[in-house]
Amino acid sequence: MKHIYTVSGMTCNGCKNSVEKSLLSIENVESVSVDLEKKEAEIKMSTHISVDDLQKVLSEKFTITEKNETKEILVVDFKEEQKSEVQQLFPLFLIFAFITTASILININPWSTEEFMLTFMGLFYVVFSFFKLLDVKGFSTSFQMYDPLAEKIPTYGFIYPFIELTLGVFFLMRFQILSALIITLIILGITTIGVTKSLLDKKSIKCACLGSVLNLPMTKATFIENTIMILMAIFMIFQFI
Repeated sequence: MKHIYTVSGMTCNGCKNSVEKSLLSIENVESVSVDLEKKEAEIKMSTHISVDDLQKVLSEKFTITEKNETKEILVVDFKEEQKSEVQQLFPLFLIFAFITTASILININPWSTEEFMLTFMGLFYVVFSFFKLLDVKGFSTSFQMYDPLAEKIPTYGFIYPFIELTLGVFFLMRFQILSALIITLIILGITTIGVTKSLLDKKSIKCACLGSVLNLPMTKATFIENTIMILMAIFMIFQFI
């Protein structure tokens, strides 16, 4: 069942992500979707949770109250849900298409698979770090919700966009490639573990791959995105051995 609540005190994406993370920590809460503009939180729960229990996990800055039009949703149209998810992921697919096309055009004459991969990985990191840097605080809060290392060491979430940017420059400049590949395996490997756990737990949380600017759901597409980069890194490492 889903219930809609009013949440006051939110002023930015960082607040939005903080509220989502706090509410998701409650037992029997299956998913949380916060609308910053409407100041609303839609919570899916397996058993009813009182407003007082919801308020306890939130910072004193935020106040949660039940809306008059709070509703319970028992039936969900699967096709409509799938369609909505695909629409939300459109920006991610579009960015991948641009990066792939640009990498092909840059290396098409003469063609080199290795050079294509290095260019793709470089553009991937630069473009994705750009979106994260637009709201580092908001990204960090979202990232902590599924990345194991960021959850234990919050500072890691703040420096992660700069790590991505540095790796992107290294790949594009063909500088310290082996080191960049090894770091890629480590950081994306850690994130993929967290993503996999979130998917297995069927948690409905926000993906931070494009920062907090675009609202993307955590889906199998996120897992595939990381897997592609990891496989490319493994392939390129073997070229250096």
